[in-house]
Amino acid sequence: MLAAETKVAGSHSERAPDTESACSWKKIMEPVEPFLAAVTEQLMRQAHDFDPQIVPYAEHALNNSGKHLRPTLVALAASCFARPTEAHVKVAVVIEMIHLATLIHDDVMDEAEIRRSNPTVAAKWGNEIAVLFGDCLFAHALTLAASFPTTEVCRAVSLATNTVCSGEILQTQQRRNFPAARRDYFRVIEMKTGELFTLSCDLAAFLSEASPAHRAALREFGAAVGTAYQVYDDCVDLFGTEAEAGKSLGTDLAKGKLTWPLLLAWERASAADRRALEQMIGRWDPQNLLAVNALLAKYGTFEPSVGEIKRFLDQARRALRVFPESSGRLGLGILTDFLAQQTGALVVQ
Repeated sequence: MLAAETKVAGSHSERAPDTESACSWKKIMEPVEPFLAAVTEQLMRQAHDFDPQIVPYAEHALNNSGKHLRPTLVALAASCFARPTEAHVKVAVVIEMIHLATLIHDDVMDEAEIRRSNPTVAAKWGNEIAVLFGDCLFAHALTLAASFPTTEVCRAVSLATNTVCSGEILQTQQRRNFPAARRDYFRVIEMKTGELFTLSCDLAAFLSEASPAHRAALREFGAAVGTAYQVYDDCVDLFGTEAEAGKSLGTDLAKGKLTWPLLLAWERASAADRRALEQMIGRWDPQNLLAVNALLAKYGTFEPSVGEIKRFLDQARRALRVFPESSGRLGLGILTDFLAQQTGALVVQ
């Protein structure tokens, strides 16, 4: 997703990520490749712990886990202190399983057919199987979390899972409700997306026996990067293409989810345009997309959306200042720079 090319509303051309961005992603991944290989191996091992008749669903979900952003955060955050351990690998597996479970449920609610360029579990086996298997993943992840010798890991994972699901509920309650969504937008995305980024950094610090100050700083970093990432993802959903993003796009519009560019357009619009936008989202038809994009361009929503991403990335960089130089701090800084570069690639020249 981070490497998605994106078409911007009002633009007649597309921009691929530049060489510097590709190099930055390579710089992020190379130091943690052994760690991520261990996470992938353990994920596939977990797939075979399910009932034999459920294994195909588990293999499909666990073998389609994208760029492993959250495990990458675990590895880099741990590297702020020392080399990651087997405990860090296990907690990364737990967090990735929680994340995959939320995606499976999201795809059911959004009626999405594509996830990471492959059919979703719901598209392949139906909604009933998808919902139940998502529940199985949640339960399996919590069982694995409970296997740590301390209850702190399971407690943190359980609280984070509750927060993520609560954020999804709040967003669902606010569908097509522009005033409520505008009021709570950043709180909701910090809950539903930022929380697992926060958890990844927090548990990496905890397992590294970090000081309370360092643990708090990494929590702040994770929350800020996760929020920035969700605003970026919202922009891709409105301005991108499925071939570029590797997932179904426009599902937010179809389901009445009100993302930041839409909320900015509504806030800035004339009374007539505001009513028109509300009506188009309220009775969605794919043919409305051109008119919605025209309103996004008319009220200049793209630049301030980019500005919000940069604001959260700046907050993340500030959180890293308390750490001495290390491969982990360098890697986390490069990650924020890479997301900034990808955001820059969306800007109309």
